[in-house]
Amino acid sequence: MKNLIIVESPAKARTITNFLGKEYKVIASKGHIRDLPKSTFGITLDEETGDLVPKYSIPRDANPTVKELKKLAKEAETVFIATDEDREGEAIGYHIAKAIGKDPLELPRIVFHEITKNAIEHALETPRKVDMNSVDAQQTRRLLDRIVGYKLSPLLASKIQKGLSAGRVQSSTLKLVVDREREIKAFVPEEFWTVDALFEKEIDASIYDYNGLKIDKLTIKTEADANEIVASAKSESFVVDSLEKTKRKTKTPAPFMTSTLQQAASTQLGFSPKKTMMVAQKLYEGVKTDKGTMGVITYMRTDSLNLAKEAVDAARAHIKNTYGDKYLPAKAKNYATKSKGAQEAHEAIRPTMVEFDGKLAADYLSVDELKLYRLIYNRFLACQMTEAEMESQTLLFKGEKCTFKASGRKLLFDGFYKVTGYNEKDKLLPELKKGQAVSLDAINQEQHFTEPPARYNEASLIKKLESLGIGRPSTYAPTITTLQTRKYIEIEKKRIHPTEVAFTVTEMLEKHFPEIVDSGFTSSMEETLDEIAEGEANWQTILKEFYTPFLHKVEEGKKNIKSLKVAIPTGEECPKCGSELLLRKGRYGEFIACSNFPKCKYTKNPDGSEVEGPEETDQKCEKCGSIMVIKDSRRGKFLACSAYPKCKNAKPLEPAKELSVPCPECGGTLQEREGKRGKFFGCTNYPKCKFIANFEPVDKKCPECGYTMGKKSLKSGDVYECFKCKHKEKAE
Repeated sequence: MKNLIIVESPAKARTITNFLGKEYKVIASKGHIRDLPKSTFGITLDEETGDLVPKYSIPRDANPTVKELKKLAKEAETVFIATDEDREGEAIGYHIAKAIGKDPLELPRIVFHEITKNAIEHALETPRKVDMNSVDAQQTRRLLDRIVGYKLSPLLASKIQKGLSAGRVQSSTLKLVVDREREIKAFVPEEFWTVDALFEKEIDASIYDYNGLKIDKLTIKTEADANEIVASAKSESFVVDSLEKTKRKTKTPAPFMTSTLQQAASTQLGFSPKKTMMVAQKLYEGVKTDKGTMGVITYMRTDSLNLAKEAVDAARAHIKNTYGDKYLPAKAKNYATKSKGAQEAHEAIRPTMVEFDGKLAADYLSVDELKLYRLIYNRFLACQMTEAEMESQTLLFKGEKCTFKASGRKLLFDGFYKVTGYNEKDKLLPELKKGQAVSLDAINQEQHFTEPPARYNEASLIKKLESLGIGRPSTYAPTITTLQTRKYIEIEKKRIHPTEVAFTVTEMLEKHFPEIVDSGFTSSMEETLDEIAEGEANWQTILKEFYTPFLHKVEEGKKNIKSLKVAIPTGEECPKCGSELLLRKGRYGEFIACSNFPKCKYTKNPDGSEVEGPEETDQKCEKCGSIMVIKDSRRGKFLACSAYPKCKNAKPLEPAKELSVPCPECGGTLQEREGKRGKFFGCTNYPKCKFIANFEPVDKKCPECGYTMGKKSLKSGDVYECFKCKHKEKAE
């Protein structure tokens, strides 16, 4: 192996491997392999400069990947960083280099917008260096989010209830949802009436003018006013006052970027933004096609509307050959990006092969992949086609006091609708002459009330975030998911409803931390991050300007913010100690607890039923002698000391399974354990020895080193892997 290419995703690695010869090995880092620690703040202050220093670490579950990367990097002549071309990808590339002990600025960095053979070969011919400005912009975002989340979330938990969190983008997004709900609650319906008529037995018309007063939507406010117009119209004779026909063109839509793709997929396909990005990721990283496995769309996290000249030329040739010259404009179309700080070097989302159309794709893609691919494919073709042409028709019927207006339309030329589809029916008006008498065959009035503003759905909220400059393409979907996970919002019938705690949190932040929920502040911070990425601002200066004043506010908040935790006296006495019982709110709803807490820990449900306590066992804690109890966690039941939190001893409910194979690094015992990603085997000498394996041993020796091998299940099939040297081979 001469060359090693490191990407983030295994799927991307498999696709790129198909394009390159044996002199290249492509391996995935599986996302971030170096990050701020989860259990501690992870940021320190340099005493001399006052700079904020991130203390990055390698998560335990990433250790095997890092070991493999280090081993392969030593064997390779050249190591290429090939992570995604955005700030997150640039930072992942930087951290990969650091994790394998290389200088990030010395490794060649290759970038591509699509995963096709030509794109990969071109990238290898034109490597660049890691862009440290982009890395610093990402580090700034990461540290800002850590500062806000790590320092503000505990304050919310202490003043409102446990389990709450805050974040720069998260909290300003939540305020938008809360503000919309406030508008809805404050809305006062306004009465209005409409008057509609039928002329010549087939022409629908609405009142347009009455006694010289132009009638708008809210002009007719009472039933009496509507009755007056109807009575007048019934006594009048009507003639055609005017018949106007105007031609107008409907502009072609721009190609998709992340936000518009998420909106279109939501409204047209019913996909959530999260689902849209998951399906798009597969289409980008590689799917089966008639030409083998490859990426069929360009990178899906983008705010650019740029299109490669080669792609536009291919689209124009396809349009001409498939639909004819009348569907092809004289010049190729270019689209300007409106979003602030858009990465203009990037491309819009488009298909990588124009010849891989919807009909051909149907033979290779899954149902959801095909739906999204057709949406992207048709939008790309449409953006390079001619405009559609419509004819609008307007008829005015005039009486003595009343004038009614009828409207019609006709599609004269479908243009880009040829590929996107046009579902509206023509509504043609008959050919009438000016001054011609017409019959009034029916007339009616109807009462209406104005409606409050609609709640956001996921698509409209993303559109709002984009218009305000809050977040970036990669953050839209995760932000909504976070708000749901934290129980700040609920989605009912595709509409976003804030929960009660969302109002409490937003009100506290508005009063004491207004910048955190201010969309203007969040947007300007995004612009500042763009300036850092362009080398126009220093990331440490930005962090220091935010850090000290923010920490001061948090400390002030700890002293001065009044606790909003609900504690309503119930009038009952505690059956254990005689103190008063209080109704409280917790993370999982209301409960009744003793006011003498923590000395007395009596609790019960609001309906009077007892709260089930942990099941006691006959085992005693080996650390303090208290009884061990059975508790539940996300990973199942476990044994814990009943003296918690004084004694924090805990252990598995069942004795850990031990392997007969000794640890290949220290000779210790390997035990079965449960982690976030499922079952794994770790050394009992942890943390001195950090060896882990995610496969069980089998009766097979490694042909390379003679050590025991284990069996591992992958999407591509089962493989054997050596516990010691990591040699792999296909399972029988």
